[in-house]
Parts: sequence; structure tokens; C-alpha cells
Amino acid sequence: MIQGAGSNVGKSLLVAGLARAFTRRGLAVRPFKSQNMSNNAAVTADGGEIGRAQALQALACGVEPMTDMNPVLLKPETDTGAQVVVQGRRVGSLRAREYSRAKSSLMEPVLESFRRLSTEADLMLVEGAGSPAEVNLRAGDIANMGFARAAHVPVLLVGDIDRGGVIAQIVGTQAVIDPADAEMICGFAINKFRGDPRLFDDGYREIAARTGWKGLGVLPWYENAHRLPAEDALDLASGPGGGPFHVVCPVLSRIANFDDLDPLKLEPDVRLTMVRAGSALPGDADLVILPGTKSTRGDLAFLRAQGWDIDLAGHVRRGGAVLGLCGGYQMLGRKVLDPEGLEGDPGETQGLGLLDIETIMVPDKRLTRVVASHVPSGAGFSGYEIHIGRSDGPDRARPFASVDGRDEGAMSPDGRVMGSYLHGLFASDGFRSAFLASLGATASGLSHGAAVETALDELAVHLETHMDIDALLEMAGPVTS
Repeated sequence: MIQGAGSNVGKSLLVAGLARAFTRRGLAVRPFKSQNMSNNAAVTADGGEIGRAQALQALACGVEPMTDMNPVLLKPETDTGAQVVVQGRRVGSLRAREYSRAKSSLMEPVLESFRRLSTEADLMLVEGAGSPAEVNLRAGDIANMGFARAAHVPVLLVGDIDRGGVIAQIVGTQAVIDPADAEMICGFAINKFRGDPRLFDDGYREIAARTGWKGLGVLPWYENAHRLPAEDALDLASGPGGGPFHVVCPVLSRIANFDDLDPLKLEPDVRLTMVRAGSALPGDADLVILPGTKSTRGDLAFLRAQGWDIDLAGHVRRGGAVLGLCGGYQMLGRKVLDPEGLEGDPGETQGLGLLDIETIMVPDKRLTRVVASHVPSGAGFSGYEIHIGRSDGPDRARPFASVDGRDEGAMSPDGRVMGSYLHGLFASDGFRSAFLASLGATASGLSHGAAVETALDELAVHLETHMDIDALLEMAGPVTS
């Protein structure tokens, strides 16, 4: 089990890289994260949803993502509450205090999923959540030491040297956690080192001497991390390219499934700008993408508070294109109605009025993988739906896509404003090329899937070079019933 001495130390990428490294050695590897908090979700082969990080880790293992890989998924809807997904299915929404009381009851399905998944694996790689040093959250814990002890899983503790204070991160974790929890930790590693790792030799020895734990390596900063999907909204960044075609995406407060944009980052002729709160949408945008959101009405209010509705109206007047995906599609309509209060207080909110549709929230959640075709270009693509709500209105007569003969999405009469419930569409190279061409941009013809596979292979080599993964494998113990 890979646990972090703090949040965002790189656990997800470490598990993905280790999964690829051990898979290349011929082992059947499976990833697992008992509890994840993320609005970036993937639809699984068995028709549920899990965090995108576990989907990437499954790809690193060469297997399909399954709901057992992430049996508890929390999808924040407000600052104090989240939708709770158990073994791939939405079971309701709880406020943080309510979930704190309920989480101990989730250990049973967590262990059930872990043991079921382990039957098909030579090696289970488990990702923790947050940090075991958050001892105020230890009671009823299912994400870190509570799980490690229940499942008898040895732990590797990872510190992030880039943020500073890594000696205190590791040694301090041992100091504050329960001694029985500390006994689960077999070793430590240091991540995100910039420069010559030998410069940390003294610090490395100090940690080992103070904790008695074995050091498994100092990992240099992995420069190509941006080529792999990020799960945490804190990791959202503009693309590295400086191409002439400017794509702009506002970072909503409950942004979801933002990895839809990752393939665009790799296009050399595309310049992707993620716009955060407090900044205006750039006036030179060619395309504005309104991304998915876990709270459509809440993020409509957030969008208006930033003045982005005014920026967007100006962009459309200048002839710019707009694409709304899922919640972003719902925002583009005239009205969003939530009579049952599925995403907050019951009520309705005026939309942006850029598409002649209305959306009503309904309890049934649509979770499905699709093969579709883009109606204007005829280009085929694969994607998935993961949403509540139904949208209808006159602009649905101009569908964005066709799915099994069913019209999907909507477009304005001039075709410049588009909306779709389909996620993952830009990962299909042919569609991405045709869509960019329809807006006057040039696609590179690169294979996004191949780029991700190459990045995973390079990450595996990076870990094998700088980490004692043979010692890590020796630490692993048998799964007990």
C-alpha cells in the first residue's frame, strides 16, 4: 500500500508506474483504492464508476477498469457534502459529518471488493488517500491505516520534497500515528526531487535513523507527468503548447471529468488555457469549452460571479465557437430545473441561453460507454456518459452526435454553439482531427492512446531507475481472507 505523508505527494502516479513496471515483469497486477474523493470519474466495464486515477492504473496493468478497484467514490457537490458511490453505484448524498459517522459501515464492501479483486492478481497495489497523519480522521478510517490493518497490507510511506519539510513529513507521521499503525509501515520513499538526488543523502539517512524504516529511493521530478491524466483539480494546468488555435476552459468550482481536455494539450497547434477564478476569459479565444461539473446550478452561479457569462456572450458575438460537455452542455440552455433537489436545494436556474434547450434533473443516473459519430463531420469516436438530467428543446433537432441511431446533443442554427453529454471524445484521434479542422485548426495526427502508453512505459523506467522496487515486492504479503 502506497500512503502519502500528505495530500498530492504523487501516490496515483506512483501506483500507475509501479503497476506498469511489475506488469512488464509478467505479473498480473491490479490497482485498488478503497476510498477516493474526486469528480473525475470513469465508467467501468461492469457499468459502474470509479476514480479516473484507478482507470489509468488499470490501463497500466493492461486490464479493463472495474468497480472493485475503487469501491467507495466520493464526488463533492458542495463545500460540505458529497455524492456517495459504493461499488460503482450512487447510494445517495451525505454531508461531511454524516459521512464521518457512516464510513465505518463501508469497510465490509471495501474488503469484499479487495478480496474479490485479489483472486485474479499476483500483486495488489493499493493507493491510500490523503495522509495517515490526519489522526483526527482515524476513527472508522477505511482509506489509510484502518484499511491497511483490516486487510493486513504492508505500507510504503511517500513524502513530497518539492513542498519542503520532507524530514518532518516522514518522521512526524511516525510520531503522531498510533504505534500499531506505525508497525504497518515497512519503508519510505521521497518523491519530486529537483536536481541531484545525492544532495539529499544526509536527510535520507536522518529519516532512516529516526524512524527505523528502510528507504526505497529518492525519485527525481518526473517531467512528463503532464502527459498522463490528472485526477485532482489542483493539478489542472494550461497546456505546454503555444499553437495558434486558442482553446479556453474556465475552471469551475465543481469541475468534473476535466481529463476530456488532455488530448488537446498534446496538439502542437493548440494553445490550451485553463482560466481560474478571478481572471477573465481571454478575448482571443477561438473555442471555449465549458467542462463537466458535479453541480450545474451551483457552477452557473459561480460562473456568473466571475463575470464569465459576459465574457462568453462577447466571445459568441465575435464569432467564436463554444462546446459544452455534460454539465457544461446543460449550462448552455435556457433553464436548468432540479425539482427534487438532486444537486442542492430544489429549484430552477436560468441558463446562459446560448442553446434553445431546457434540462431537468432526474434521479436516474446514466452510466454507459458509447461508440458514436460526429454528425457534422461523420467522424467516429468512443466515449462515455456519466450524468443525471435530461435535455430537450428545438436545438436538439441539430444533434452533435449519433449514438446507435439516437440523436445526441444539440447545436445552434449557425453551428457555433455545441453541446453533448459525451465524455472522452477528444481521445479518438480521427474525431479530434475532424473537429479541429471544422474550426479552422490543424491536428497533428498523433495517437493520444500511444502517447499515454509511452508515458506509462517511461514512468515505469523512471521508477525502476530510482526506486528499489525489488525490495518493495519483497515487502508485499499475502492477501488474507
